[in-house]
Amino acid sequence: MAPVSNISTGNVTLEKKRSLTPDETTDEVRVLSIAEYEQAALSLAEAFAVDDVARYFLDTDDMASFTEEYKYKLHCDILRYVTAAHCYKGIVTTIGPDYDAVALWMPPGKNMDDLWTIIRSGMWRLWYKLSSEGKTRFYNEFLPLLHDTKHEIMGERDDESYYLVYLGSKPSARGKGYARKLIENMTERADLEGRAMYLESSAEANIGYYKKHAFAEKKVIALERGPKPIKMHIMVREPQAITEGSKRNGTVKIRAL
Repeated sequence: MAPVSNISTGNVTLEKKRSLTPDETTDEVRVLSIAEYEQAALSLAEAFAVDDVARYFLDTDDMASFTEEYKYKLHCDILRYVTAAHCYKGIVTTIGPDYDAVALWMPPGKNMDDLWTIIRSGMWRLWYKLSSEGKTRFYNEFLPLLHDTKHEIMGERDDESYYLVYLGSKPSARGKGYARKLIENMTERADLEGRAMYLESSAEANIGYYKKHAFAEKKVIALERGPKPIKMHIMVREPQAITEGSKRNGTVKIRAL
């Protein structure tokens, strides 16, 4: 139980509990446990509220009669389940005083496909919450396309690379360098281990941003069951070597191996 301190105000004694959330002034990257998956998921839901891929499973003909409020709740549920699964089997990092930016990573040799993770994360609930067309898009198109493409691009390194599954910042927290810190926190780890990194970007506008972090575009794939194709850009970052003695403003310069 968290320690408390007593504060007397007249005849009333208040208990001031120590907060379990990070200090409001912190801008350090930290790893989340399952106890904080809800806050992280809601942050990602806000970040991806109008993302084309996120909407792809909701904007179906058989959900045309449902309200936007209902669809957003389902959008939040999807990210709750995915975030919980990454807390159990992957790595969830955040930065900012209120989970302002969040990244979901799957490290080498890990996945969220086992039955126990599907059960305890709630991923199984999607089968009952998505519409018929939503299930077809998610289970028969989206997941196989991502799985097969990653295997095609990474080959024998498929299980040996870091996978950036989600990276999002709340609209109110953008422009503060949070996403950069989340990326660099994990690229440093990958570089030390000599491992590649893989991601799919659903926003073409972000391609240049990822290139600044040494990612290179390898392929463009598309989800094609909607009115128009939804593109995703496949990017890979090769492990970088730290150049000896080259530090400037606390940042280590890197060069390609």
